[in-house]
Amino acid sequence: MISGPRPAPGPGEARIAVHAAGICASDRELYEGTRQRDYVRYPVTPGHEWSGTVDAVGEGVDPALTGRKTVGEGFRSCLRCERCREGATSLCLSGYEETGFTQPGAFADSLVLPARLLHPLPDGADLHAAALLEPAAVAAAAVLAGRARPGDRVAVVGAGTLGLLAVQLLAASTPGALLAVDPRTHHAEKALGMGASAACSPDEAVGERGGYDVVLETAGAPSTANDACLLARRGGRVVLVGDFGSGADGVDPAHLVCAQLTVRAVFGAPPAAWSYAVRAFTGGLFDPGALITHEFPLDHFGEALATVRDQQGAGKVLLLP
Repeated sequence: MISGPRPAPGPGEARIAVHAAGICASDRELYEGTRQRDYVRYPVTPGHEWSGTVDAVGEGVDPALTGRKTVGEGFRSCLRCERCREGATSLCLSGYEETGFTQPGAFADSLVLPARLLHPLPDGADLHAAALLEPAAVAAAAVLAGRARPGDRVAVVGAGTLGLLAVQLLAASTPGALLAVDPRTHHAEKALGMGASAACSPDEAVGERGGYDVVLETAGAPSTANDACLLARRGGRVVLVGDFGSGADGVDPAHLVCAQLTVRAVFGAPPAAWSYAVRAFTGGLFDPGALITHEFPLDHFGEALATVRDQQGAGKVLLLP
């Protein structure tokens, strides 16, 4: 939404000429003022899903980065605290800082961020598809946390952007079965085209309870955390990654204990998940661009946001500076 004089990169920083930026539900929350206060700082330029090209670097940054296609991590972690030193940068003890939420984002012509957060791409990379590498990194974090092995029975609850990206990444690991669960028929059908071996509605999934080694929850709907736990086999693994709002149903602790489930949660993506997603993308193991359904010029932000909010058939919507 912002155009004008390009900011100059400072020491250790790089400036990106933004190619494309994706809109997701959290951007809508940001615009509508419903995002949790701890995870936003107004005024702010949104845009945390992006791709672009490095067009300038600051002091101390390798000049060879100039001209490189790139994506970049969103969390601005301190790298000094105990959690950061463990590699869990999304749990930084210095407080939450993220591009597009507390720091200027990519709904602009240019973006400046620490060069250490960049993940350069090959010259031939598709920058439209690469704009989805931020949600792909979150999906990769969930996949890594689930530790699905070849032959495992895996279920993904929710076939929105995160769920469909997770399906593609999981399909590359040759699961014994890969089920996508979503009440929206067109989303379920899309999951089948991206590697799921079966798809069904939540009501139909009742008959699948207790049948899956690994279950990834990506929807953030009121009942989906509990649904995911019920799908897992005894001793199975559940990963919660959906953005839950207030009023979500709780998970029965008696079931967790008696079934001896391992439950993990994912918020954002650490560097290891970004590296995994970027390697999978550049290696041709998945195609995030298949999720893109709409593109708008940057100055048509209102129309783009309305498409995300109102069109049931909309997939990923991109803004193009």
